[in-house]
Amino acid sequence: MDIQKSACHPASSRYPFAYDPTRSYLLQVREWVADVFYDRLPDCGFEVREEQIYMAYQLERAFRGKETLFAEAGVGTGKTMAYLLYSLCYARYMRKPVVIACADESLIEQLVKPEGDIAKLRRYLNLDIDARLAKSHDQYLCLNKLDDARFMSAEAELFEELHETLPDFVRSRMSMQPFHAYGDRKHYPHFTDEQWNEISWDVFQDCFICDKRQRCGQTLSRDHYRKAADLVVCSHDFYMEHIWTGESRKREGQLPLLPDHCAVVFDEGHLLEAAAQKALTYKLKHSVFLELLQRLLQGQIRESLALLIEQAIAQSETMFGVLERQSMAVLGSDRKRIQWDDGLKREIGRFRHIVVEIEEELVLESGLYTLNEYHLRIVEEHLEMLQKALGLFDRPEPPLCWVAEGEEREPVLAIMPRKVKEVMQENVFEQSMPIIFSSATLSVDGSFKYVAESIGVSRYLSFTVPSPFDYGSQMEVVAPRWADEGTFAEKMNAAVYWLKRTEGRALILFRTNESLLRFKQEAVRHPECAGMRFGFEGDRELSDLVASFQSGERGVLCAVRLWEGLDVPGPSLSNVIIWSLPFPPHDPVYEAKRSECDDPFAEVDLPFMLLRLRQGIGRLIRTRYDSGIVVLLGEQMHDGSGILASVQSILPPGVALKI
Repeated sequence: MDIQKSACHPASSRYPFAYDPTRSYLLQVREWVADVFYDRLPDCGFEVREEQIYMAYQLERAFRGKETLFAEAGVGTGKTMAYLLYSLCYARYMRKPVVIACADESLIEQLVKPEGDIAKLRRYLNLDIDARLAKSHDQYLCLNKLDDARFMSAEAELFEELHETLPDFVRSRMSMQPFHAYGDRKHYPHFTDEQWNEISWDVFQDCFICDKRQRCGQTLSRDHYRKAADLVVCSHDFYMEHIWTGESRKREGQLPLLPDHCAVVFDEGHLLEAAAQKALTYKLKHSVFLELLQRLLQGQIRESLALLIEQAIAQSETMFGVLERQSMAVLGSDRKRIQWDDGLKREIGRFRHIVVEIEEELVLESGLYTLNEYHLRIVEEHLEMLQKALGLFDRPEPPLCWVAEGEEREPVLAIMPRKVKEVMQENVFEQSMPIIFSSATLSVDGSFKYVAESIGVSRYLSFTVPSPFDYGSQMEVVAPRWADEGTFAEKMNAAVYWLKRTEGRALILFRTNESLLRFKQEAVRHPECAGMRFGFEGDRELSDLVASFQSGERGVLCAVRLWEGLDVPGPSLSNVIIWSLPFPPHDPVYEAKRSECDDPFAEVDLPFMLLRLRQGIGRLIRTRYDSGIVVLLGEQMHDGSGILASVQSILPPGVALKI
């Protein structure tokens, strides 16, 4: 059965082939894709990859039936080009864009870079592809935070220099000025992550009432990508926020974050669960609550409401003080574990009770018309959000909670419902559209159950195609034995040895920021590393770090977030060092998953680690001409627990682990 034709049928010139309306459209797409992969691209120097062509035919099944598809394709199969061709054709037929959601912002840049797959299709197939980036809010400059930083930051001079480089229309109120998007994190690669966080958007910014909104780079960027005809490229986080906030934005008179679209591709789809959890999490902070209520105090309000506001502010301060004292850091996670007791529960209950009383008073106050109607609505929206978040404590299954650190180390209470899978089922997988999960690592022991169950997918198509590479001759994998159970000093000496062997040209993957920072401090004490160019995640914008590593010699790229998606072919990357096996942290979210299992290690920890380890190993060999070493420094490799055998089971065909 062919897909249903859109109401407004486009002209035949819209398609990348001569469209015959008397024949099945997807059948013609299949014929065109076969011609591209068998003839047109090989004529331009590309290889014929049977695995890629097989994947393309499997994609047709999902697009034809508007199904969910798990497309597991090994490194080198050309999976990105396959799904891009089908997405392009489907978007043009349906006259709506397809959303390509990548794991994070750095992978977005990988997809659209000048030598990326979209650029190759434009160049070699002479296609005019309208692909636009929809970046997450925190990738944009916040003009209000920049103003604060210019006057109050310890690095005020740096931020003043940035302010001077902004477009004229930001500072001038003249009419008839041409506006354009600006303020993207990528435009400021020299800023560290810490410096960027001082001036970038965060979840506590109230953009809806901001007087700079119409001149904001984020707003202007959003106007641009909403007009995309073919592809909108975003992160998993941004797509899930679009899903979660869609209805509330409509109620507020705003457009959803993303335009109406006809299909979605989740690249590195095994990571979608984390993005869903992040999008569904409520975040509460005392300073934001204080600022909102102080707006009411500036108007003419009744004494009873003023007293309640003062009580609420005092109770909020008390509650967050207790939360800060009763939260404990978790290694490898930014989620602090809360030590619950009756005293903390009482403080939360008191806070919630006062919020209810304020809401009731505001109903009476609104009838007096003494408050700014716009500000009143914003306060009411925020109090409604508070009640939704705190109301989760009334459910039979209490929510997951943790404390994170905000600006100036202010505690942030995060509250997440446990029913993330149910929300995903209702809001994502019940949509009548093709949904594609693409990754080299979607299955564990040949089964897609672990990933499917984690995100609530019950019905799906699936397939697996292996990599075409000869890993046995291209890759060496070693796991050194330890004399003292893999201490930091032992691992440091081993890493230096293998870095010296490849003269840098290495990617070092860390499980935690703490390990990365300690390595950074210790590396300068090893003369063997002299002459190697080290790049550390957090020191600069990530895609700029990657580009610098790829173009240089003797580089060493150290990262926590580059287990997936990094594509650096050639001798610049000849060595991947895995500092620790990437087990999930023991934070509140993963502890909750473990509590639901009969065998937490086998059902949660081991599958998570093996999927991520496969991804990390996959960074090494990107073409059939690459070769190099993978070094596994995990201290559990030789502890007799059976992990060694599990790791050996996921190595590429023909690769034996050397000990």
